[in-house]
Amino acid sequence: MSFESWVEHQIVQARERGDLEGLSGAGKPLPRRDREKSTYEWALEWARREEADVAAMLPTGLALRKEREELPARVARQPTEELARAVVEAHVARVDRYYRQPVEGPWIPVGMPDVQEMVAQWRLDRPPALPAPELPVPSPRRRRWLRRRAA
Repeated sequence: MSFESWVEHQIVQARERGDLEGLSGAGKPLPRRDREKSTYEWALEWARREEADVAAMLPTGLALRKEREELPARVARQPTEELARAVVEAHVARVDRYYRQPVEGPWIPVGMPDVQEMVAQWRLDRPPALPAPELPVPSPRRRRWLRRRAA
């Protein structure tokens, strides 16, 4: 049995079972695709239409570069120095893993951020901590004793 006759046979069986009944878009022509669009442009259009994350489609090197560009803003949003340091160190670990693994496709240099420099910038961006207001020290109270005069 040839491939074309096998496909036709599968379609006939599906029609007999009713699998092709009530499908959305039934009786409508297929949407036309522009032949000028590259595969990448078509994939981007599909991802936007399906509300998918376009950044997830990037190769690892480009995704890490994009993350590196957004790193200063992510670090600045962290409430404590420990969290800011953890965000940068996690990024450094991902870049290190990318550099050590075999690369499929073109190798893209990402660059390694300096953890100490990023944390120092986080400290500079923070407003200085205001000293705690000093509470007035109560002065010792003088007790006035009424002196009774002997009459």
